[in-house]
Amino acid sequence: MLLGLAPLDWGVFAAYVLVITALGWRAKRKVKSTGDYFMAGRKGNKIMMVANALGAGTHTDQAIAVAGAAYKIGLAGIWYQWVYLFVTPFFWLLTPVYRRMRYVTTADYYDERFGSKLSVAYVVMAMIYLAMDLGLILKGTGLAISAITGGKISVEVVIIFIVIFFLAYSVLGGLASALSLNVLQGAFILLLSFLLIPFALARGGGLAAIKASLPGSMFSFVAPHEVTLFFIIMFVINGLVGIVTQPHHMAVAGSGKTEKSCRMGWTYGTFTKRIATLGWAFVGVFAAALFPGLTQANREFAFGLAVKNLLPVGLIGLMVAAMVAAVLPVCHNYMVSGSALLTRNLFRKYMKADLHNKGELRVARLTSVLIMAGGVVVALTIPSIVKGLILQMFLTSYFGISFYMGIMWRKANRYGVWASVAVAFLVNLLAGPYLPFGLGLSVPYQIAAFLPAGFLALIIVSLVTKGEPEEKLDAVYALLHTPVGEEFRLKEMGVDIKLEGDSKPEAEINNLPLETRGHSLLLVDLLSLRRKFSFRRYRVDIEGFGLALLFVLGIFALGLITAAIG
Repeated sequence: MLLGLAPLDWGVFAAYVLVITALGWRAKRKVKSTGDYFMAGRKGNKIMMVANALGAGTHTDQAIAVAGAAYKIGLAGIWYQWVYLFVTPFFWLLTPVYRRMRYVTTADYYDERFGSKLSVAYVVMAMIYLAMDLGLILKGTGLAISAITGGKISVEVVIIFIVIFFLAYSVLGGLASALSLNVLQGAFILLLSFLLIPFALARGGGLAAIKASLPGSMFSFVAPHEVTLFFIIMFVINGLVGIVTQPHHMAVAGSGKTEKSCRMGWTYGTFTKRIATLGWAFVGVFAAALFPGLTQANREFAFGLAVKNLLPVGLIGLMVAAMVAAVLPVCHNYMVSGSALLTRNLFRKYMKADLHNKGELRVARLTSVLIMAGGVVVALTIPSIVKGLILQMFLTSYFGISFYMGIMWRKANRYGVWASVAVAFLVNLLAGPYLPFGLGLSVPYQIAAFLPAGFLALIIVSLVTKGEPEEKLDAVYALLHTPVGEEFRLKEMGVDIKLEGDSKPEAEINNLPLETRGHSLLLVDLLSLRRKFSFRRYRVDIEGFGLALLFVLGIFALGLITAAIG
């Protein structure tokens, strides 16, 4: 044994590292501009977009958190990630919003819709979010691999290795590397999710024997404490609000050739993750039966403990490789998104730097390294993965309110947004246990307090203050009402296109706008549906959303059926 792993395990892992590094450097040749680096030139096809969404939304810290929670409270621990299961059909509706904006970052949206100061505020929030998430990802992977090696490789050493490996293959390639490699990474992520289950069942004598050794509540998707029904409802609502301002989603949802490839990618790539999450939860429950004794404080070692004790030599190395594979795509997307925000929305705009394309690309790569460094700092200091996930959800929700209102309500203005963010934050601060004089409410009740307060503040303040300039509003809504492939209409109107990319229409263009032939957007027209609605006009949204709802029911039914077996 060398540092807790057999030579064969080290060999399997080394082979993976060499293959991925070679492919990453090969992808570098595709990067000719910052448009390629940040958005892969908007050239993603359906398969690439599905794989990228799966890779960007799935990482090892999530498996560690879900398995750890399930170890203590049962299958209900799955809701730390399944909180987005019922949100996923909305991705079908949201994706064309991102794609039609033709922006490179979400900060571009805040700049064009609400002004430059709010754009900067969003960048600050996004940097905190990205550093936190990168830190959680690195810490979760470090905890798991350290547990697999019996502590012979420390969490800190794992973190440093992952960072060096990641930077070696990804910084040069940007999002082009991610789209090229995520099909392979996606296979490793699915492997990570299900590889342990047959070995756990064999060790435990079958599912019936494992169930007999645990309380019945461990196989319920609602726990008597921590993850209650009210917890689930409020987390789903908060997830729907906050998901739209996660910084990497402009690239995840907007880097495809067509609106359909973007819709298919974000929606069904994420559905794949929802299925994979079932594997994490069952691993946690099985570990509770097979390896009891972990405390609430160290429950996040459950996944690594299962790997170390269940898998044979060779497969342990494959699992370590799978864990690293689950880290790389999301780090890639986060780093590139953060680099785009700093390069485009701060450096180029406020430093007044007239960079040529290669110069801007160098700045993008440098800022990518700085973002990764921020993630390392968080990884070495943050105490709990679950607590970090909750703080992230709060952070994006403060801005998610204004994202929705900005696309649905023309009267929403910058003063309303400032008021909304401030009120939501202060109400959450007072409602929770963060201040000596706070109410000390639990997380679900905090959400129930600050979300309505934030929406109400935006509406009231927007109604009593000066609106945004009409010419800016006209430009933003022109983008939202112009499907991909009809950019010539925008050019005729003189509307600026940040990055057109390799745009392809969804159907043959003639004199009738695509909006009238099924491609109007329900979210954009929500407040005027009474006047505009017809099935023909919103056919793509309605049919796709309905099909996605069926997928939700199918995945949830799969979980219930699996939990009832034995």
